[in-house]
Amino acid sequence: MNIIDEILAHNRAFIENKEYEKYQTTKFPDKRLVVLSCMDTRLEELLPKAMNLRNGDFKHVKSAGAVVSHPFGSIMRSILVAIYELNAEEVVVVGHYDCGMSVINADNMMAKMKARGITEETFNIIKHSGFRLHSWLRGFDHVEDSVKQSVEVIKNHPLLPKEVPVHGLLIDPVTGRLDRVVDGYELATPVK
Repeated sequence: MNIIDEILAHNRAFIENKEYEKYQTTKFPDKRLVVLSCMDTRLEELLPKAMNLRNGDFKHVKSAGAVVSHPFGSIMRSILVAIYELNAEEVVVVGHYDCGMSVINADNMMAKMKARGITEETFNIIKHSGFRLHSWLRGFDHVEDSVKQSVEVIKNHPLLPKEVPVHGLLIDPVTGRLDRVVDGYELATPVK
């Protein structure tokens, strides 16, 4: 049985046994929080537990490395939707130690793409379109600096209300220990 068939078989039993009932909540985050974190598998259950967040407490946005790579991309749009439409009032960027994005190399990734059938012609089309593929695929050297950069992109976004605190944290993916990188309360402009 393939993975999708396994998922669908499980889902039928999940619905039949009404297991969904324990997860029911509203679309509005109870703690009025939106969290941008890395998509690392070690954080799936650890991050909410380490932050004392339950189902329904927060909006969770994920990207590789908790990076906001473009101020008008889908990550930033999701954060703005959480604030304007879903009543979130604070943003927390959570990077983590031992992040795979710190070892991402654009040339190596492109070689893997070629090995999986992406042609040189495709790379040339992207290059001649003006898109900077190497920059887009590049990782980062220091996770703390990356968290600070993502906080800066969010905090300085022209569509973000100035009173919204944007925090930066690092989590240890083994123990769940949280370290503050940016105190968003210090940077937020109080509402008058």
